[in-house]
Amino acid sequence: MSKELKIYGLAHCSTCQKAQAALEAEGWSVTFRDVKTAPLSTQEWSALSDEFGEKLVNRASLTWRGMKEDERAKTPVEMLEAKPSLIKRPAIMAGDQRYLGWTANVKRALGVPV
Repeated sequence: MSKELKIYGLAHCSTCQKAQAALEAEGWSVTFRDVKTAPLSTQEWSALSDEFGEKLVNRASLTWRGMKEDERAKTPVEMLEAKPSLIKRPAIMAGDQRYLGWTANVKRALGVPV
């Protein structure tokens, strides 16, 4: 497996910071993209949505809780384009493998001590 991967998340997110540091410590070359400061195109959001479906939207977030019903009724891509901080973090692309979140299973799959 190639030791290069991409992380989509938010630079100020402590979970994204921990994931990046742990992955780099295990020899991964990490390309991090802050979806707020470097917005994704509709095509990029659509590709992520195709991979993860509804799980891409973090319904436990403060952003979600602050949204009105009409905003919540939109498609995941429409919601994420309007409010990138809704992304479930981190979204990790390692070769042809895709992972969402920083769970014990994701860490194990990427060779990071749990």
